[in-house]
Amino acid sequence: MSYNLLKGKKGIIFGALDEKSIAWNIALKAYEEGAVFTLSNTPLALRFGTVTELSEKCRAEIIPADATNVNELENVFLRSIEVMGGKIDFLLHSIGMSMNVRKSREYDDLDYNFYSKTMDISAMSFHKMIQVAKKLDAINDWGSIVALSYIAAQRTLYRYNDMADAKAMLESIARSFGYIYGREKNVRINTISQSPTRTTAGSGVKGIDALIDFTERMSPLGNATAQECADFCIVLFSDLSRKITMQNIFHDGGFSGMGMSLKAMTQYKKSLEDE
Repeated sequence: MSYNLLKGKKGIIFGALDEKSIAWNIALKAYEEGAVFTLSNTPLALRFGTVTELSEKCRAEIIPADATNVNELENVFLRSIEVMGGKIDFLLHSIGMSMNVRKSREYDDLDYNFYSKTMDISAMSFHKMIQVAKKLDAINDWGSIVALSYIAAQRTLYRYNDMADAKAMLESIARSFGYIYGREKNVRINTISQSPTRTTAGSGVKGIDALIDFTERMSPLGNATAQECADFCIVLFSDLSRKITMQNIFHDGGFSGMGMSLKAMTQYKKSLEDE
Protein backbone atom coordinates (compact mmCIF):
# COMPACT_ATOMS: atom_id res chain seq x y z
CA MET A 1 0.00 0.00 0.00
CA SER A 2 1.32 3.43 -0.97
CA TYR A 3 0.74 6.58 1.12
CA ASN A 4 2.53 9.02 -1.25
CA LEU A 5 4.89 9.93 1.60
CA LEU A 6 7.61 10.99 -0.85
CA LYS A 7 5.48 12.48 -3.59
CA GLY A 8 7.40 15.30 -5.27
CA LYS A 9 10.67 14.47 -3.50
CA LYS A 10 14.03 13.81 -5.16
CA GLY A 11 16.90 11.75 -3.83
CA ILE A 12 20.11 9.80 -4.30
CA ILE A 13 20.52 6.21 -3.15
CA PHE A 14 24.07 4.93 -2.71
CA GLY A 15 24.80 1.23 -2.33
CA ALA A 16 22.05 -0.77 -4.05
CA LEU A 17 23.61 -3.94 -5.45
CA ASP A 18 20.99 -6.63 -5.95
CA GLU A 19 17.58 -7.66 -4.64
CA LYS A 20 19.10 -8.86 -1.35
CA SER A 21 20.49 -5.44 -0.48
CA ILE A 22 18.64 -3.15 1.90
CA ALA A 23 19.29 -0.18 -0.39
CA TRP A 24 17.53 -2.05 -3.21
CA ASN A 25 14.44 -2.48 -1.04
CA ILE A 26 14.58 1.17 0.02
CA ALA A 27 14.74 2.23 -3.63
CA LEU A 28 11.67 0.15 -4.51
CA LYS A 29 9.75 1.57 -1.55
CA ALA A 30 10.80 5.15 -2.32
CA TYR A 31 9.59 4.74 -5.88
CA GLU A 32 6.31 3.27 -4.64
CA GLU A 33 5.88 6.28 -2.35
CA GLY A 34 6.24 8.73 -5.24
CA ALA A 35 9.91 9.72 -5.17
CA VAL A 36 12.27 10.19 -8.08
CA PHE A 37 15.94 9.46 -7.52
CA THR A 38 19.27 8.42 -8.98
CA LEU A 39 21.28 5.33 -8.06
CA SER A 40 25.01 5.17 -7.44
CA ASN A 41 27.56 2.45 -6.75
CA THR A 42 31.12 1.64 -7.78
CA PRO A 43 31.73 0.57 -11.38
CA LEU A 44 32.87 -2.84 -10.08
CA ALA A 45 29.70 -3.33 -8.03
CA LEU A 46 27.59 -2.29 -11.01
CA ARG A 47 29.26 -4.95 -13.15
CA PHE A 48 28.68 -7.74 -10.64
CA GLY A 49 25.26 -6.60 -9.37
CA THR A 50 21.91 -6.25 -11.10
CA VAL A 51 21.33 -2.53 -10.60
CA THR A 52 20.25 -2.07 -14.21
CA GLU A 53 17.13 -4.07 -13.39
CA LEU A 54 16.41 -1.80 -10.43
CA SER A 55 16.96 1.34 -12.49
CA GLU A 56 14.44 0.14 -15.05
CA LYS A 57 11.86 -0.67 -12.37
CA CYS A 58 12.27 2.72 -10.72
CA ARG A 59 13.06 4.78 -13.83
CA ALA A 60 16.23 5.92 -12.10
CA GLU A 61 19.47 6.89 -13.79
CA ILE A 62 22.60 5.05 -12.61
CA ILE A 63 25.63 7.28 -11.91
CA PRO A 64 28.77 5.20 -11.24
CA ALA A 65 31.06 6.55 -8.52
CA ASP A 66 33.64 5.55 -5.96
CA ALA A 67 32.15 7.01 -2.78
CA THR A 68 35.63 7.60 -1.36
CA ASN A 69 36.50 9.92 -4.26
CA VAL A 70 35.37 13.52 -3.73
CA ASN A 71 35.47 14.42 -7.42
CA GLU A 72 33.29 11.47 -8.34
CA LEU A 73 30.85 12.34 -5.56
CA GLU A 74 30.61 15.89 -6.88
CA ASN A 75 29.68 14.46 -10.27
CA VAL A 76 26.93 12.32 -8.69
CA PHE A 77 25.32 15.33 -7.03
CA LEU A 78 25.65 17.66 -10.01
CA ARG A 79 24.39 15.05 -12.46
CA SER A 80 21.49 14.16 -10.15
CA ILE A 81 20.43 17.80 -9.90
CA GLU A 82 20.61 18.05 -13.69
CA VAL A 83 18.65 14.84 -14.31
CA MET A 84 15.91 15.58 -11.78
CA GLY A 85 15.68 19.30 -12.41
CA GLY A 86 16.46 20.53 -8.93
CA LYS A 87 18.12 19.94 -5.57
CA ILE A 88 17.52 16.71 -3.70
CA ASP A 89 15.42 16.03 -0.60
CA PHE A 90 16.88 12.76 0.66
CA LEU A 91 20.13 10.83 0.59
CA LEU A 92 20.90 7.21 1.54
CA HIS A 93 24.34 5.88 2.50
CA SER A 94 24.30 2.08 2.41
CA ILE A 95 27.97 1.31 1.93
CA GLY A 96 30.27 -0.98 3.88
CA MET A 97 33.21 -3.28 3.20
CA SER A 98 35.99 -4.90 5.22
CA MET A 99 38.75 -7.06 3.77
CA ASN A 100 39.76 -7.97 7.32
CA VAL A 101 36.32 -9.51 7.84
CA ARG A 102 36.37 -11.22 4.45
CA LYS A 103 39.75 -12.75 5.18
CA SER A 104 38.81 -13.68 8.78
CA ARG A 105 41.53 -11.56 10.35
CA GLU A 106 41.15 -11.33 14.12
CA TYR A 107 40.81 -7.86 15.70
CA ASP A 108 44.21 -8.21 17.42
CA ASP A 109 45.86 -9.15 14.12
CA LEU A 110 44.45 -6.66 11.62
CA ASP A 111 46.04 -5.78 8.32
CA TYR A 112 46.29 -1.98 8.68
CA ASN A 113 46.03 -1.32 4.96
CA PHE A 114 42.74 -3.22 5.00
CA TYR A 115 41.74 -1.38 8.17
CA SER A 116 42.32 2.01 6.54
CA LYS A 117 40.20 0.97 3.56
CA THR A 118 37.44 -0.26 5.87
CA MET A 119 37.21 3.12 7.56
CA ASP A 120 37.41 5.06 4.29
CA ILE A 121 34.79 3.01 2.46
CA SER A 122 32.40 2.34 5.34
CA ALA A 123 32.56 5.60 7.30
CA MET A 124 34.68 8.41 5.85
CA SER A 125 32.69 8.10 2.61
CA PHE A 126 29.68 9.28 4.61
CA HIS A 127 31.54 12.40 5.72
CA LYS A 128 32.77 13.06 2.18
CA MET A 129 29.26 12.59 0.82
CA ILE A 130 27.72 15.08 3.25
CA GLN A 131 30.55 17.59 2.93
CA VAL A 132 30.27 17.56 -0.88
CA ALA A 133 26.48 17.95 -0.69
CA LYS A 134 26.78 20.89 1.70
CA LYS A 135 29.45 22.70 -0.30
CA LEU A 136 27.37 22.30 -3.47
CA ASP A 137 24.20 23.29 -1.59
CA ALA A 138 22.70 20.18 -3.19
CA ILE A 139 20.05 19.40 -0.54
CA ASN A 140 16.85 21.35 -0.02
CA ASP A 141 16.00 22.80 3.39
CA TRP A 142 14.39 20.15 5.61
CA GLY A 143 16.05 17.41 3.63
CA SER A 144 16.94 14.05 5.18
CA ILE A 145 20.16 12.02 5.18
CA VAL A 146 20.16 8.42 6.41
CA ALA A 147 22.98 5.87 6.81
CA LEU A 148 22.66 2.21 7.74
CA SER A 149 24.48 1.14 10.90
CA TYR A 150 24.63 -1.85 13.26
CA ILE A 151 24.62 -2.46 17.02
CA ALA A 152 28.31 -3.45 16.89
CA ALA A 153 28.97 0.30 17.06
CA GLN A 154 28.00 0.07 20.75
CA ARG A 155 28.44 -3.63 21.61
CA THR A 156 31.22 -6.13 20.95
CA LEU A 157 30.10 -8.78 18.49
CA TYR A 158 32.33 -11.70 17.65
CA ARG A 159 33.71 -11.57 14.07
CA TYR A 160 32.35 -8.10 13.25
CA ASN A 161 35.90 -6.90 13.66
CA ASP A 162 37.00 -3.49 12.28
CA MET A 163 33.52 -2.91 10.83
CA ALA A 164 32.45 -2.13 14.41
CA ASP A 165 34.91 0.77 14.47
CA ALA A 166 33.58 1.97 11.13
CA LYS A 167 29.97 1.91 12.32
CA ALA A 168 30.91 3.83 15.48
CA MET A 169 32.57 6.47 13.31
CA LEU A 170 29.57 6.52 10.98
CA GLU A 171 27.22 7.31 13.87
CA SER A 172 29.57 9.99 15.19
CA ILE A 173 29.64 11.67 11.78
CA ALA A 174 25.84 11.73 11.75
CA ARG A 175 25.80 13.55 15.10
CA SER A 176 28.57 16.03 14.30
CA PHE A 177 27.36 16.90 10.82
CA GLY A 178 23.74 16.70 11.98
CA TYR A 179 24.32 19.67 14.28
CA ILE A 180 26.00 21.79 11.58
CA TYR A 181 23.65 20.93 8.72
CA GLY A 182 20.59 21.19 10.94
CA ARG A 183 21.63 24.58 12.32
CA GLU A 184 22.33 26.03 8.89
CA LYS A 185 19.87 24.32 6.52
CA ASN A 186 17.41 22.33 8.67
CA VAL A 187 18.80 19.17 7.08
CA ARG A 188 18.48 16.20 9.42
CA ILE A 189 20.94 13.31 9.62
CA ASN A 190 20.21 9.96 11.27
CA THR A 191 21.46 6.38 11.29
CA ILE A 192 19.39 3.21 11.40
CA SER A 193 20.83 0.33 13.43
CA GLN A 194 19.29 -2.61 11.61
CA SER A 195 18.93 -6.27 12.62
CA PRO A 196 21.47 -8.62 11.02
CA THR A 197 20.18 -9.16 7.49
CA ARG A 198 21.06 -11.68 4.79
CA THR A 199 22.31 -9.21 2.23
CA THR A 200 24.78 -10.36 -0.43
CA ALA A 201 27.67 -9.02 1.66
CA GLY A 202 26.21 -10.26 4.95
CA SER A 203 25.64 -13.76 3.62
CA GLY A 204 29.37 -14.11 3.07
CA VAL A 205 30.22 -13.46 6.73
CA LYS A 206 31.11 -16.66 8.56
CA GLY A 207 28.60 -17.43 11.31
CA ILE A 208 25.82 -15.19 9.95
CA ASP A 209 23.19 -17.94 10.22
CA ALA A 210 23.96 -18.53 13.91
CA LEU A 211 23.89 -14.78 14.58
CA ILE A 212 20.52 -14.34 12.86
CA ASP A 213 19.09 -17.28 14.79
CA PHE A 214 20.36 -15.84 18.08
CA THR A 215 18.99 -12.34 17.47
CA GLU A 216 15.67 -13.80 16.34
CA ARG A 217 15.37 -15.69 19.65
CA MET A 218 16.45 -12.64 21.65
CA SER A 219 14.22 -10.04 20.01
CA PRO A 220 10.65 -9.83 21.36
CA LEU A 221 9.40 -8.76 17.92
CA GLY A 222 11.86 -10.87 15.95
CA ASN A 223 14.44 -9.61 13.49
CA ALA A 224 13.53 -6.72 11.22
CA THR A 225 13.62 -7.63 7.53
CA ALA A 226 15.11 -5.59 4.70
CA GLN A 227 11.59 -4.70 3.57
CA GLU A 228 10.68 -3.48 7.06
CA CYS A 229 13.89 -1.43 7.19
CA ALA A 230 12.85 0.14 3.90
CA ASP A 231 9.47 1.09 5.36
CA PHE A 232 11.13 2.81 8.31
CA CYS A 233 13.70 4.56 6.15
CA ILE A 234 10.90 6.06 4.06
CA VAL A 235 9.46 7.59 7.23
CA LEU A 236 12.84 9.19 7.97
CA PHE A 237 12.97 10.54 4.42
CA SER A 238 9.45 11.94 4.70
CA ASP A 239 8.11 15.10 6.33
CA LEU A 240 6.69 12.97 9.15
CA SER A 241 10.12 13.01 10.82
CA ARG A 242 11.08 16.66 10.38
CA LYS A 243 12.29 17.11 13.97
CA ILE A 244 14.29 13.88 14.29
CA THR A 245 18.02 14.39 13.80
CA MET A 246 21.43 13.29 15.14
CA GLN A 247 19.87 10.00 16.28
CA ASN A 248 20.94 6.39 15.96
CA ILE A 249 17.62 4.54 15.88
CA PHE A 250 17.54 0.83 16.64
CA HIS A 251 15.36 -1.01 14.14
CA ASP A 252 15.94 -4.49 15.49
CA GLY A 253 12.76 -5.90 16.99
CA GLY A 254 13.87 -4.90 20.49
CA PHE A 255 17.17 -6.81 20.46
CA SER A 256 19.14 -3.74 21.61
CA GLY A 257 17.10 -3.56 24.82
CA MET A 258 17.45 -7.22 25.79
CA GLY A 259 19.73 -9.08 28.20
CA MET A 260 18.33 -12.59 27.91
CA SER A 261 15.09 -13.93 26.46
CA LEU A 262 13.13 -17.08 27.27
CA LYS A 263 13.77 -18.53 23.79
CA ALA A 264 17.50 -17.86 23.96
CA MET A 265 17.77 -19.28 27.49
CA THR A 266 15.83 -22.40 26.50
CA GLN A 267 18.18 -23.01 23.57
CA TYR A 268 21.20 -22.41 25.78
CA LYS A 269 19.98 -24.92 28.34
CA LYS A 270 19.47 -27.51 25.58
CA SER A 271 23.05 -27.07 24.47
CA LEU A 272 24.24 -27.67 28.04
CA GLU A 273 22.17 -30.83 28.24
CA ASP A 274 23.72 -32.11 25.02
CA GLU A 275 27.24 -31.87 26.41
